[in-house]
Amino acid sequence: MKVKKADEIEAKPAQMEGAVGVSVRVLIHEPDGATNFRMRLFELDPGGNTPLHEHDWEHEVYVLDGSGLVVTEAGEHMASAGMCVFVPAGEKHQFRNTGARAWKFLCLVPVTAK
Repeated sequence: MKVKKADEIEAKPAQMEGAVGVSVRVLIHEPDGATNFRMRLFELDPGGNTPLHEHDWEHEVYVLDGSGLVVTEAGEHMASAGMCVFVPAGEKHQFRNTGARAWKFLCLVPVTAK
């Protein structure tokens, strides 16, 4: 077992072309012994966004603080603290902070995700 403080893990700029004001903390991953899932904490600055993109893997997202839009080709959905989002594999999606403070959410993906 490992127990850590999330705020002691370095926040790094998102390595996605087109990401604006996005940082990521990899909370739990392979070096911790995780063999199935990777847990990441995303923080989007006000006005920040991920690019509209898709992956071969699903995402499970839980919003901790702030609010923003989850954008898909089918439309937009507001997501705020206490809400969860499921993004199926292959679905184009974008996270866009429309609020006045940081939008923080956990994102869980398979360890095979890049």
